[in-house]
This record gives sequence, C-alpha cells and structure tokens, in this order.
Amino acid sequence: MNKRSTGKTGSAADSRLGAVTPLRGVLNRVFPDHWSFLLGEIALYSFVVLAVTGTLLALLFDPSMEDVVYDGSYTPLQGTHMSAAYASALDISFDVRGGLLMRQMHHWAALLFMAAIVIYLLRVFFTGAFRKPRKLKWTIGLLVFWTGLVTGYTGYMMMDDGMSGTGMQILQGILLSIPVAGTWLASSIFGGEFPGDVIIGRMYLLHVLLLPGILAALMLVQIGLRLRQKPIQWPDPRRRKTAVEGERMFPRYAMQRAGLLMFVFAVIALLGGMVQVNPVWLFGPARAADVSALSQPAWYVMFLDGAVRLMPPWELTLPIGDGYAVPPIFWAAVVLPGLLFAVPMAYPFIEARVRRDNREHHLLVRPRDAPTRTALGAMAVTFYLVLTIAGAGDVIALTFNISTNAMTWAGRLGLLLLPPLAYWITHRICLGLQQHDRQVLAHGVETGIIRRLPHGGFTEIHQPLATPDHNGHTDLRYAGRAVPKKMNQLGALAPAVRGFLKPIEGPADLGPGVEADEPHRQHRDAA
Repeated sequence: MNKRSTGKTGSAADSRLGAVTPLRGVLNRVFPDHWSFLLGEIALYSFVVLAVTGTLLALLFDPSMEDVVYDGSYTPLQGTHMSAAYASALDISFDVRGGLLMRQMHHWAALLFMAAIVIYLLRVFFTGAFRKPRKLKWTIGLLVFWTGLVTGYTGYMMMDDGMSGTGMQILQGILLSIPVAGTWLASSIFGGEFPGDVIIGRMYLLHVLLLPGILAALMLVQIGLRLRQKPIQWPDPRRRKTAVEGERMFPRYAMQRAGLLMFVFAVIALLGGMVQVNPVWLFGPARAADVSALSQPAWYVMFLDGAVRLMPPWELTLPIGDGYAVPPIFWAAVVLPGLLFAVPMAYPFIEARVRRDNREHHLLVRPRDAPTRTALGAMAVTFYLVLTIAGAGDVIALTFNISTNAMTWAGRLGLLLLPPLAYWITHRICLGLQQHDRQVLAHGVETGIIRRLPHGGFTEIHQPLATPDHNGHTDLRYAGRAVPKKMNQLGALAPAVRGFLKPIEGPADLGPGVEADEPHRQHRDAA
C-alpha cells in the first residue's frame, strides 16, 4: 500500500469518525506553565497510585466479620480470636510478598492525595480562580475533598483493629445523636445492635466500588472542564488578554507530566518502603467493650475529632413527647460539617453578589490584591488548624505532661480568639504589601547605596523603573503581577558564576566584555 492510498484511507475514516479534528485541538492546546498548577495534577497522579494499589489489596482482603483464630506469622497474636477482616490484614502485611509495601503505599498515596487536594483548593481560593466561569470547578473540587474524606474514613474502618474499632464507636455515637432518626440510622447501618456483623462488608463496598467510582467521575469532569474552558493564568502586561502563554499539550507538556507521574510514584514508593504508617498489628483486634488509648484519625479528619473534644456539654431538650435531648456531639459532628460543606460551596456566589461582579475572569489575582478574601481564607485556615491541634490534645497533654482539661480550655479560647486575630493581621499585611508595591512603582528599586547630602543628611538612591518626572517619580500603573524589588531583577548585575562547591567557569566564560569586577561596576553605574 503506497502513501497516497494510505492517506485516502485515513481521510475516509476521519470523514466518518471525525476524530482527527478534536484530537488535533487537544494536542495543540496550550497550558500555562507555573508551579502552582501542579497541585491538582499531583492529586490526580496520587489517585492513579491509589487505584493500582487498591485493586491489588482488594483481591487479597476478606471483608468478613466472622470470628477466626489467627495462626499467621505474627507471633504475638497467634491463637487470638479476631475477625476474618483483621486476620486478612495481618496476612497481607506478613505473609504476602510485597503486601506490606502495597498497604503502606496505598496509605501514603491517600495522605498525599488529600494534602494535594487541600493545597489545590487553597490555591484556587486565594488566587480567585473560583470566579465565573469556573464556579463549577470549585464545586467539584470541594466534592472531591469530601468524597475523599469519606473514602479514607471507610478504608480506616475496614481493618477492624483496635484503632478502627474506636472510630466505629464514635460513628455510632454520631449517628445516635441525630434527633428523631438517629436510632433508626444506627440500626440500619450496623444491621442491628452495635457492632453487628455486616458493617465491614458495607464499608468494603463503599471503599472499593462506590466512592472510588464517584471520585473518578468527578475528576474526569474536572479534566473535561479544564480542556473545555480557556486556561487561567497570571497577568502579564506584555501579553494580550486573549493570549495564553505556556507549553503545547504535545510533546513537551505531556513529557513533563509523565515525568511528574513517575516522580510522584517514586516518592510514594519510597515512603511506603521506608516510613511505617498504620501498624495495625500493634493495636490488636477490635472489641466492642475496649477503647484504644491515644487513638487518632487521619490528619484530614482530625478537625472533626477536635470539634467533638472542644464542644461544651450543652444539651438541648426539644419539646417532643416527654422531651427529646439533643447531645452536644450533634452540633460538633453533624451541624459543623454541614456548615463547612455548605459555606465554601456558596462562597463564589456570595462574593459575586456582594461585589456585583458577573464578568468572566481568566486572570489570577495575587492574594495581596484581594485583602478581604485573603483575610477570610486565613481565618478559615486558622479555625481548621485549631480544631486539628485540639484533635491531638490527649497526645500533646501526655507528651508534655499538661492537663487535658487545660488543653481543652486552651482550644476553646483559641477557637474564639485566633481566627479573628488572623483575619486582622492578614488584612493589614495585604494592605502593607500593596503600599510597598506602589512605592516601588513610584520611586524605584532600592539600590543599597547611601548618599550624603551637602547639609549632612543621608538618603538612599533608588533605581527608577521608568523615566522619572522632575520630582523623581514615575507614573507606572500596577498591572497585577509581581513588582521587581531587587537590582538583579532589573538585569543590573552580571550573570551568576555557575558552580556549587567551586566555580566551574570564570568571568571570561560569562560573555564578552564581562570582567571580574563587572557586578560592582554595573551596580555603581545603575545607581
């Protein structure tokens, strides 16, 4: 078959399938090349590792609560009665070649996935990337976070060790605290009296089938929106507003992302092989009458644990029948998560309404240029951190020999005082950074050279960023991007000599006309 007939065959196939034109558009698409855009991709690649390791573990795990006697390789637990689920977790760890590595890689990938999602959401919030037309992407990102949280929690519960058994009792207490429907919910989920004999199997179905499917669908929608919408990027006065500066999808961008995927996999594999995490064999089997001391959930769930610990013993009685008591845990473990779910979802619409802003935005905003939004974000992060630290209050109290009661009251006071303080400090810092940028645009960059005046005073010489007027000021407008603050950012200094422990090039290698004292001469001439 010659080239002409091959071309005709390809053209005929494309005329019927129409696959070349959209594929060409995807391959030629330009993506902005900035480190902050890698956070969502790290989450995606961590999810790939989760899917691969989770599939291997699902083939080996037995999600049964049947009572068995352990006779595996872990000597301290031999002859102990436990569930088949916990026994299979021990077998994977000690009797399956590479099983412990897969377990730990799966756990570290989950932690990295949630960390990347949290930092990605913070980047989107602080840079204003959630505004129209990307409100749907913000909503999907939040759904990915909450779905990932529930997925991690169900995986944590499936092991049926002493630590997960404590978490299971907390789940039962949360369900029972819900007014009117709590008893029915707890009985339905556990299949009768706690702990029942079906909860592990139900957690298994959620963890390996339903929730990963939802996560995969959400991330595919997120990727589709990214390909569909115009890329968002940082402002640049040298670039037209409609232009996109970056790398084409193929080949450079695709090769760089393939390298990032390999790097993420290597980091997770290194952590899984070198750093121990979730040693279930140390906690023993779950017992309904036992509670593990110093039990801590994963870091991304710890804020809910901290909220439960800090909630005062306020009980509300509803006038239903002889009176229905709503326990304090309901407000901390049900109402608070509901608010934390609803308020971020509604924030883009609230901000657009308050600012009366219905325009489309394709440029990011520096956090200092939106002081109110940045201060609100800092307040929310502080609120989250106080609750997270409170979740480890018993560990901190035991480690530093502090009263647990004192830790609880310190957390309550911190939850009331620190978020408003963080708002005020962040707002003032943003205003100060704005003022500094405008001072540099008006007066120039500090050169570090001090001049003595005829009357004996001293003044610092500034390097103007443009031709100054008779007063020494420049009329430059702030363009929403970083303002140069140092002389080497203006090209006033010679290129740096390469080398780590010793120079590998001399001044003559830097280019014609560059002498050894060239940096000092250029610095003096610029001043």
